[in-house]
Amino acid sequence: MAMETDPRTPRPGLEHDSASVRLRAALAIGTDPDPAQVGPLVERCAQEPDFSVREMLTWALTRHPASVTVPLLVDEVRTGGAQARSQALHTLSKIGDRRAWPVITPALWSDPDEEVARSAWRAAVALVPEGEEGALAVGLATQFGRGERETQLSLSRALIALGEATVPVLADARTAADPRVRAHALATERLRRDPDAGFDFSVEEAKRVVALGGAGEEE
Repeated sequence: MAMETDPRTPRPGLEHDSASVRLRAALAIGTDPDPAQVGPLVERCAQEPDFSVREMLTWALTRHPASVTVPLLVDEVRTGGAQARSQALHTLSKIGDRRAWPVITPALWSDPDEEVARSAWRAAVALVPEGEEGALAVGLATQFGRGERETQLSLSRALIALGEATVPVLADARTAADPRVRAHALATERLRRDPDAGFDFSVEEAKRVVALGGAGEEE
């Protein structure tokens, strides 16, 4: 008599040495969702080195009921390592279930790992309850001036996505004592007003204005 397969065992391929095989395995799970595979998908996200495979793992998780995926992803955010938390936050932002909102804490916004912090910013914007956008904008603004181009652009995009709630926060940050904060806030304001200007141009213009002692135009 054939031995039964443990339903919690990942489908063949998720642990394969070849990224293309792992990619196809994740695609297969997403195409034919099986709640028993949610745990193995989440576990794989925590260690998968290939970006394309991680994106497919996230897609496969979004194909399953949020009632199954969200609790496991929230646990990853609370207890996992840096990659586990970052990928879980990314996946929660794609699922968009606001039951996950309580796990998006200020500690995550300021996490020392920049990938975790950036994922937390995006997840926060995706999951913020209606009416709390202003408080979120104030919280995210504490990260102005952090990191290099990609990190600063991520924060700017997150704040811009909050809409009008960001306007007073930008006005305050443009007068901050720290020149990096002022420049980042001014670049964000320029990008908010003119998305076609590009972030690099906005940053250079902001640095020029700050160097001259200005804070940018008022609303």
